[in-house]
Amino acid sequence: MTASDPTRPIALVTGASRGIGRAIAVELGRTHHILVGGRDAEAVDAVVAQLPSAEPYVADLVADLTGGTLPPLPNQLDVLVHSAGVEDGGTIEETDAETWRRVFEVNVFAVAALTRRALPALRAARGLVVSINSGSGFASGPGGGVYAGSKFALRALTDALREEERPNGVRVTSIHPGRVDTDMQRELVAREGHEYDAAYTITPEMVAATVRTAVDLPPSGTIESLSVRPHRRR
Repeated sequence: MTASDPTRPIALVTGASRGIGRAIAVELGRTHHILVGGRDAEAVDAVVAQLPSAEPYVADLVADLTGGTLPPLPNQLDVLVHSAGVEDGGTIEETDAETWRRVFEVNVFAVAALTRRALPALRAARGLVVSINSGSGFASGPGGGVYAGSKFALRALTDALREEERPNGVRVTSIHPGRVDTDMQRELVAREGHEYDAAYTITPEMVAATVRTAVDLPPSGTIESLSVRPHRRR
């Protein structure tokens, strides 16, 4: 654990050991005490060591939520960023039930369960929930039904949560990135049979900048939904 600054607001970022989640943890780490969420303790500790005020939040969200063994949360939580996610599946014909189940467990069910657990702390802080969704939360195509289905469901969850928690002072933001230069994107492009070209992506830091915009907005306003896409498209 690095030094903890009790004067800083607290942010929990899931999936923070790599990719988009790590970029968000680094960006918010300039001003917040970060609970660095991830499954791999060594990878989480490496991020914690880079931040001025942080601690590990090591958990397998699906397994731990089912078993009720998640690490404790603080009494007040200023920001909860849901960045952990998986991308999998092919055509409807090809995709088995287990793949559907796993994608929805990580991308939707774990988000709902962790949010439910965090609501008392978020209400106490009049905090902010940020869901890292996707452009696939608005549209799908051949081979994208599983992932897009989970992101459509995440958008519905986020929209409902926003209205449910409005009277409690909790704000809710949905961020919809296009293709981002991450390991997940490289695996997706390889599966699609295309040559990878980062010129057609945005960086994780660009997504983190949009999260920063939502976090820094005065509490009298809410960025409800925000899309950030590559300027160049195939």
